[in-house]
This record gives sequence, structure tokens and C-alpha cells, in this order.
Amino acid sequence: MTDVLLAAGTRKGLFLGRRKGGRWDFEGPYFTAQAIYSAAIDTRAGTPRLLAGGDSAHWGPSVFHSDDLGASWTEPARPAVSFPKDTGASLERVWQLHPAGPAAPGVVYAGTEPAALFRSEDGGESFALVRPLWEHPTRSQWVPGGGGEGLHTVVTDPRTPDAVTVAVSTAGVFRTEDGGAHWSPSNHGVSAVFLPDRHPEFGQCVHKVAQGAGDPDRLYLQNHWGVYRSDDAGASWTDIGEGLPSDFGFALAAHPHRTDTAYVFPITADADRVPADRRCRVYRTGDGGGSWEALSAGLPEHDHYGTVLRDALCTDDADPAGVYFGNRNGELYASGDDGESWELLASHLPDVLCVRAAVVG
Repeated sequence: MTDVLLAAGTRKGLFLGRRKGGRWDFEGPYFTAQAIYSAAIDTRAGTPRLLAGGDSAHWGPSVFHSDDLGASWTEPARPAVSFPKDTGASLERVWQLHPAGPAAPGVVYAGTEPAALFRSEDGGESFALVRPLWEHPTRSQWVPGGGGEGLHTVVTDPRTPDAVTVAVSTAGVFRTEDGGAHWSPSNHGVSAVFLPDRHPEFGQCVHKVAQGAGDPDRLYLQNHWGVYRSDDAGASWTDIGEGLPSDFGFALAAHPHRTDTAYVFPITADADRVPADRRCRVYRTGDGGGSWEALSAGLPEHDHYGTVLRDALCTDDADPAGVYFGNRNGELYASGDDGESWELLASHLPDVLCVRAAVVG
């Protein structure tokens, strides 16, 4: 089996798991007094760089990086992410850390609360505000979601560094094709069931977006009610939620090698945020959302109440793919066979907020 590095950010620190020869070993927690809302494993330069977005109740939010698989961590002398003084804003949280594709080596994006996009050109050591999105003419009409107004998803196009897609709660999906100079809402077909106009240009409460493997124009979207697919890079969306026990949820991940394969973790409802039917099950589509199947071999069979948050489900880049998720019960599960079977890697952790995995050996 390939060697895999697994990063699990929790309410009380970061845990790192390493699989070698089929055996998992865990270390941590790192940053014990901090909630780790975002993590990334950047493998573009050969030696993996780990990035962690911490949130200290005393010191505030920060971004840390490690170039030795977590043996040591560096925090910049000056805050890596901060709002320019003239914006009148202050950083509350780093919701997303996203290394751009091979077309943009060294570029890392950070999505924040208040909802903004920051760009780094030095591997995540320093970031600059992407002002055209911050100053978008619709911004004054953005409304915070239940968890705040956060830019929680960044998707980059491996064909060109100029195309970037982001998702904001609750402003919806926005896209640029000119390196961030101009941004357009990309929500056609996505519903906003909580608004009088259920299909506005923007204002949807998008929970997560993931890019399909092999086709950068294929995107999957988990909405506040509704699961969608786009075949034109987000210009339009088609509802693919039929066949799920609930189309409400937060988490979404795409298979690293199969364009038509994606994973979701359905939640009963916005007013009842526990697994659909009280069962711990990941659902997989292998035909672009035409049908869904429940994956539960090795998962708890009894009533279960562990909610999976938006960044707590992921895949690695192995083949067959590793699939991973953590929940608010403090359980961490893994599959090494595309989701066919699961094993419990850790339990009794603090709330799992984000999970990231990558092949490192």
C-alpha cells in the first residue's frame, strides 16, 4: 500500500496520521489550545509542505507551515493573513487553505471570515488580499450564514492559473477567468429555498464545491438543500440529489481519478443536523449523480449522531482512492478501496473540523 499522510484538524489541535505498509500511526495534537479550521498538504515541490489555519482564543487566527511532516512548525513574524487597514476589517478565521495547481507553483489561496480571498506566492508564508472580490459590487448584499460569512471553498483550474472558483456562505459561487481582476456569480440552477426568489443571481448558501478528476469543467456542489453538478465550470448547474436520503449536507469530495465519481455525507435537515436516517453512511455516485449508493461496510450500524462538517470529508490521490472523514463525535474513519470498506482510525478526539490526505511516499 502507498504511504499516506493524513491531517485532521480538530477543535483542540491538529492530529497527523501516517500510513506505512498498511499500518497507521498518529502523532499530536499540535497547537493544543487552538481550533484548526483549515489544513492543506502541498506536494507540488516534492517535499510536502503542511499548512494549518489555527484559531487561538487568546492570540487570534494564524497560519503555520511545516516542511518536515510536522516535526517542527513555523509561524511568520508578521501575520500571514491580515486585512489592510483601509478595509476596516479584521480577520476572524481562516476557513480554507488551497495550494493552486501545477500551473501556479508557489501559489496558495486562503479563504477567510469575513468572506475574502487572499493569495500567496511563497507557499503560504505571506498573503495579499484579492481586492476585486472584496470590493465586488454585490458584497453589501451578502448575508452571513449560520456559521458566519466565510469564504470556505477555493477551486483552481489546472489548465490556467487565471481561472479560480470560490464559494461563500451565503453569497454563493463566484468565478474569475482573468486572475482575479473580475468576478462573476456562477449560481444558475442552484436554489436558495430560504429566499422569496429561490433562484437569485447570488445569495445561495453553498456548503462545498469539488472539482471532478480529469475534467476541470466538471464541478460538484453540496448546497443548503440540494446536490448539483456542473459540466461547464460552474456556468450552470443541474440537480443530482435524487436517490439520496436527504440532499441537505455539508461535506463533499471528488474521486481523484474518476470524473463521474463523488462522495457526500447526507444530513437529515438544517433543523436536525445529524446523519440522515441516524445512520453513519457515505454516499457515492459513479455516474455523475445519475444514481447513488450507500457505503457503510465497517461503519457503525446503530443509531449515530456524528455530523460531518464541510471540510471533514476528503480523498487522497492514490488508486484505488483513499477516502476519509471525521465527525463531531471525534471519530476518524478511512477507506483504502474507494469507499467500499471502512476502518475506525481514531475515536474520542475533539470535534473534527477538517481532514486532508495525500500520498507522500
